[in-house]
Amino acid sequence: MLKQFQQLKLQQKLSPQQIQLMKMIQLPVQELEQRIKQEIEENPALQEGSEPEIRDTYDDLQDDDSSDFIEADDINIDAYLTDDDTPDYKYNANNYSDDDDEPRFQHAVSGTFHEGLLDQLHVTPASGNMRTLAEYLIGAMDDDGYIRRELRNIVDDLAFTRNIITNEEELEEALKLVQSLDPAGIGARDLQECLWLQLDRKPVNAAVQDAMLILEEAFEAFTKKHFSKIQRKLGLSESSLARAIDQITHLNPKPGGSTDRTTVQTSAVVPDFVVTIENGEPQLMLNSRNAPDLNINRGYRDMLEDFNKRRKEANRAEKEAVLFVKQKLDSAKWFIDAIKQRQETLYLTMSAITTRQKEFFVTGDERYLNPMILKDVADDIQMDISTVSRVANSKFVQTPYGTLPLKFFFSESMKNDQGEDVSTRKIKSILEELVEKEDKRHPITDEKLGQMLKERGFPIARRTVAKYREQLNIPVARLRKSL
Repeated sequence: MLKQFQQLKLQQKLSPQQIQLMKMIQLPVQELEQRIKQEIEENPALQEGSEPEIRDTYDDLQDDDSSDFIEADDINIDAYLTDDDTPDYKYNANNYSDDDDEPRFQHAVSGTFHEGLLDQLHVTPASGNMRTLAEYLIGAMDDDGYIRRELRNIVDDLAFTRNIITNEEELEEALKLVQSLDPAGIGARDLQECLWLQLDRKPVNAAVQDAMLILEEAFEAFTKKHFSKIQRKLGLSESSLARAIDQITHLNPKPGGSTDRTTVQTSAVVPDFVVTIENGEPQLMLNSRNAPDLNINRGYRDMLEDFNKRRKEANRAEKEAVLFVKQKLDSAKWFIDAIKQRQETLYLTMSAITTRQKEFFVTGDERYLNPMILKDVADDIQMDISTVSRVANSKFVQTPYGTLPLKFFFSESMKNDQGEDVSTRKIKSILEELVEKEDKRHPITDEKLGQMLKERGFPIARRTVAKYREQLNIPVARLRKSL
């Protein structure tokens, strides 16, 4: 039976403006600029311009009508008719780095690897049909340079998608054509074939011949570094085996990722923060591009003033126009306030990180990184953890020791033998150091690494050592062994 009744309920909901603010906080500098550009295009009341000259008195601001722009906070958003002082955040220039000194760091983001192969293919003397098959194989290649699919499946694909009738023998011939392109090893179907193709292009000598024999006859033992088994099976001396292994280990297992022979496009990563060291103290600055000069078009205020003077005579069309202007001014005022909140939140968050990681910023030594999680920073600045997470996402800081992502400074803690909290990053740094200095003929096992860390005051279990080693992409002891 259906009944009607009233119920009171307390709920917390984010307004659309708050949701947009959270999204803006998450944006790095370059994406913020795109967001501002989009807002300016959509809102004619908002525009970007040079900052007005700062005056000594309020009367000076009132008397000067020569500027084409008016600050957003100069307009009372309720009446839109009275002036106010220049917004406070426009005076905080000491927190921003100079545009002239703004650093840009080039990072490879994408390449024209497949296009480079096609360019090579087009200058080969291959027939039209063979070139068509080779083009399809290049298109089926992954970013590492491998063709993972079975040739018989590719034959079926060509028949159904391109209406090209061929067979495995023809496709194998086209594959050999692709494998003749640079870099060596391209178009292989597995790692064994990839390494063999590279060795096949090397000048023939005893070491290369032994290396090819290892790949053909003892590849599984090679991948597991069972060197004694290889020696017994192939009858190689220790010195011959060492020279052959040296040939193989200098090959490229991912020829598609090679950048020395392919054109690579780059894009600049612009740091959101800059930390410098002055008199032994870290000094934090926001990238000045986090504080753009946004203003409200003076013409929109003039329209409201004109309407206010003849409000009684205004017709319906004029009233609708004023409602449109009010909506755009509201939106522009909110957007500039959101930019202000964004930069204040960024500065507070990074300031807390700088304070907690002061020793690292002064020394540049990862071992001085203190354990820190998102909640620590959130408690310091009295904001929600989700806000700190958004700030830390996709943001970079320029330090005297390089440009680092903000996530670099966060790590869990672990107690040492004295009961003190230490960063797991510090333990990982020591672990890397131990592995780097080990005798590669007799690499250190996880159990022994755990004992060595315990001797240094970090009592951790063997399985924890294994976890940290995997996070550092360090293989097990057996796979680190070399002759």
